[in-house]
Amino acid sequence: MSETQEHAALLAQSVGDYVQHGIDLPRVRALAQTRAEFDRAQWRQLADLGWLGVLVPESCGGLGLGLAEATIVAEGLGRALTPEPYTAVAVLSARLLEGLPAGVLRDELLSGIASGERLPLTAWQAQADDFSGEVAACKATPFEGGYRLNGEKRFVAGAAAADGFMVSADTAQGPALLWVAREAAGSRLELQVLADGRSYGTLRLQDVVVPREGLLGVGDSTRAALERALDHAAVASSAELVGVMKRAHEMSLDYMKTRVQFGKPIGSFQALQHRAVDLHIQQELADAVLRDVVRQVDGGAEAAARALAASRAKSRCGDAALAITRAAIQFHGAIGFTEDCDVGLYVKRALVLASWLGNGRAHRARYAKLAAQAAVREAA
Repeated sequence: MSETQEHAALLAQSVGDYVQHGIDLPRVRALAQTRAEFDRAQWRQLADLGWLGVLVPESCGGLGLGLAEATIVAEGLGRALTPEPYTAVAVLSARLLEGLPAGVLRDELLSGIASGERLPLTAWQAQADDFSGEVAACKATPFEGGYRLNGEKRFVAGAAAADGFMVSADTAQGPALLWVAREAAGSRLELQVLADGRSYGTLRLQDVVVPREGLLGVGDSTRAALERALDHAAVASSAELVGVMKRAHEMSLDYMKTRVQFGKPIGSFQALQHRAVDLHIQQELADAVLRDVVRQVDGGAEAAARALAASRAKSRCGDAALAITRAAIQFHGAIGFTEDCDVGLYVKRALVLASWLGNGRAHRARYAKLAAQAAVREAA
């Protein structure tokens, strides 16, 4: 075993120990009934373990590691349905900030993510079918040395507990990213409750004044940083989906060994065995695709190849997780449809994760478009 593989194995074991002893589904159920959505104490514990700083540069107090390590954490937290917004903050926001020019605010936010003291969320999406951030729904115009911001951003994951938002907007100099504090005058946050008890935020901005220091980046490099961060977050959310599907399938197999019907365990019925094997194959295919994509992205794939790889992972893992969790309900029979059965929590989480950052159909359409563009470039 190489040193890299040994480190990955140790990290996976550490995450496994945490989700087994540091969190439980009753806490998930209880938090789903509150506006808090997650526990700040648990969030700081994730920071103490170093997981929030996996993608944060060492100069800002992080570990400066890669997507491979981030997906190990994401998969483990997905298995336990950990409610803390790891991917939204420690992957999407951290990767976005890491790709921006160094500055006081940028470095402060990165350090805050690593320490667990700050929760900056990325507000980039304008409408349901926009997964690239290209649709301009916010305008930033010069105002008294800074900017006046107007527009709307939707589907902000983790917004309920955000300290502030990195808002993408159009300026005369090109696409920009501006920092808007949660309580900024002229901003209004509305929450939409999701199937798993968490929520998306809609951020409405009317004449919000952003000082010069609040400009995190502007120009094509900022657009590129956002696109990179979205692709990395799509891969990390795919890892969460793998964790969800693996645990749901394990629960199904365990139940099939103990549930007796007609005098024998239902796991002995050939029809159920065949279906369980088919779903296991889907799980293994999704896992294999995820590992291949992580190697490709961490290996320095160019933007076009990285985007293709991210769509490939999200499409495969999203569809597999939906199929496996829905089947888990059926494997559990009548109790599977009850609110008290834990397997239902995995179905709800899969529904939300599979749609966030683009569902399978959206990513297959994106893949086809990108592949066609690549073919044209090669032919030219």
